[in-house]
Amino acid sequence: MMSVKISAKDVAKLRKATGAGMMDCKKALVEANGDMEAAKDYLRKKGQKLAAKREDRDTNEGVVIALTSTDNKKGVVVNLSCETDFVAKNEDFVNFAKSIAQLALDKFPSSAEELLALQTEGMTLGNKITEQIGVIGEKLAVSNYETLEAEYVVPYIHAGYRRGVLVGLNKTGDFIEAGKNVAMQVAAMSPVAVDKEGVDASIIQKEIEIGMEQAREQGKPEAMLERIAQGKLGKFYKENTLLNQEYVKGTNKETVGAYLKSIDKDLTVTAFRHVGLGK
Repeated sequence: MMSVKISAKDVAKLRKATGAGMMDCKKALVEANGDMEAAKDYLRKKGQKLAAKREDRDTNEGVVIALTSTDNKKGVVVNLSCETDFVAKNEDFVNFAKSIAQLALDKFPSSAEELLALQTEGMTLGNKITEQIGVIGEKLAVSNYETLEAEYVVPYIHAGYRRGVLVGLNKTGDFIEAGKNVAMQVAAMSPVAVDKEGVDASIIQKEIEIGMEQAREQGKPEAMLERIAQGKLGKFYKENTLLNQEYVKGTNKETVGAYLKSIDKDLTVTAFRHVGLGK
């Protein structure tokens, strides 16, 4: 086979296109006889082989990116996961996650599967992630993807990209600070729903069962168990539904709902999305 001289310019071009290391890019170009597209395929196949070898690895680290459109009408949260904290803190990895979130925001697919099927840089996002597995040397995955549409959506990224929140408000206005404060509440207190009407029936049933068992252990009569358990639901709603939780940044034990009404008497939360590493 005829040897082709590989220029530093071509190596740099391939590195810019793929993010692979200089030596990996040079080797790919040598194997591809200088053909740029074939070199990209070589790196992608390397990623596929590595992905197969690391299929059983856990991806408990990574980053969570929350973005909203310029009109604040829609937002996305994407969790790109990896194996180690070392990779999660790498600037190239974080930027790759941001590019995925931007693609998601631009195209607004309804599911992670649709997101992975989107085209980017001449290939599907799924193939691009596989390519990056070869570059980074760890298993990568879009572990969670959420979208939100509302009159006004506010994003928040917490604790070094470890949690991302979107809060949907019911009206537009100068509510960035209020929305961010509520998003911080979500990140800190992990509510299960906006209010009690939004709590899933299965969660309510589980809480009733727990309440009944606790009352039974206290020696309460069987006929009273369900009524006692129903009474305990009020405390559950207060602790676990966003608008009824005590506002963590408040000073007089006001609820989140009351805090929002102090900003604007009609202001409330219509929905939220909360994605965290391993969550």
